[in-house]
Amino acid sequence: MSWESLGREGRRFTGTAATPARLRAFSGRPATEPIRVYIGLDSAPSPAAQAALAVRELERTGAFGRPVLAVLGTTGTGWVDPHLADTLEYMYNGRTALVAMQYSYLPSWVSFLVDREKAAAAGRALFEAVRERWARLPAGARPRLLLSGESLGSYELEQAFGDLADLVSRADGAVFVGPPNANPIWQRLTGGRDRGSPVWRPVYQDGRTARFAQHPADLHLPAAPWPRPRVVYLQNASDPVVWWSPRLIYRRPAWLEGPRGPGVNPEMNWFPLVTFWQVLVDMTSALDVPPGHGHRYGANIVDGWAAVAAPPGWSPHDTWRLRALVG
Repeated sequence: MSWESLGREGRRFTGTAATPARLRAFSGRPATEPIRVYIGLDSAPSPAAQAALAVRELERTGAFGRPVLAVLGTTGTGWVDPHLADTLEYMYNGRTALVAMQYSYLPSWVSFLVDREKAAAAGRALFEAVRERWARLPAGARPRLLLSGESLGSYELEQAFGDLADLVSRADGAVFVGPPNANPIWQRLTGGRDRGSPVWRPVYQDGRTARFAQHPADLHLPAAPWPRPRVVYLQNASDPVVWWSPRLIYRRPAWLEGPRGPGVNPEMNWFPLVTFWQVLVDMTSALDVPPGHGHRYGANIVDGWAAVAAPPGWSPHDTWRLRALVG
């Protein structure tokens, strides 16, 4: 692929991987140069062709020989949250391969309204192509196959699966950040949450597979077994991307019932049509707030990855050090 065909976000993603020197400074050990593969809209004529090109690039760079292979979802413009990528590279000292694919040029909040089908097609094509090639490896020689995406990037990858059971049967874990209200698996887990858990911090089946968190401590609740593979949803109670839905036009949402989530104005109320427009407008400025509020997740992504895919020997102190670095 040409440098130009990657597009602005692809050039940013591939050009800002952690260097071995930076990785070595964190780990204190010799580091490996990370692999990042990105397929821009100008690289191939269709999602299937883009996905096939992604697999060829992964093969060319030796990605299937790394301990970790992560499929990353992108937002509307093709952006990948650098915290998602950097964290894995630091955790594994560069012995990682990351792949992402662009499906739109539009700003994320616009893509959320008009480009969701393109996102779904891209997510299915990329994951299926990567997993098909991954599955041809000997069972004992396969890298951990991980998933992650923020905002529409999480919607993109959820669309590759029928439900949560399908996801964890075909991948080794996932971290989804700021999931839109339209995410199909997220909807099922939130709608089927255990009795007594709030919609802004749902508990699904005692947290046996998927857990929801705004703060790192949330990942340890409930105090029940949490076997692998694990799925983490990071969502702020005040994130309009998580809560905007056409249903706000005519129905009072559950997140305005009972105790409010952290950061939600206790004086906020629901009005037909009005609240729909309020939350929609909030989406355009959801990044103009401190981490832990709105659509900003910052260093909490480190805790998400540590819960899902920490390498052998990783400690809580390592998580603390990495939070300080990427934050």
